[in-house]
Amino acid sequence: MNLVPQQIFQLVSLLAVLALFSISLRGQIGYARWFKKWEADRKARRDAELEAEARERGDQPPKGPWG
Repeated sequence: MNLVPQQIFQLVSLLAVLALFSISLRGQIGYARWFKKWEADRKARRDAELEAEARERGDQPPKGPWG
């Protein structure tokens, strides 16, 4: 079976689209990982700030499942 130029072009185009898709997907996955880590760090900083403020006021935040 011989490939005509049109089939070769279609095959190359399909491979190019696949490569672009995989690069884009890798970037999106990396961004999602970064954002989750950033959000967790932000929450940890905020919780530490709230705990420090509560200690300054003399309040103890409830700890444990029963408050």
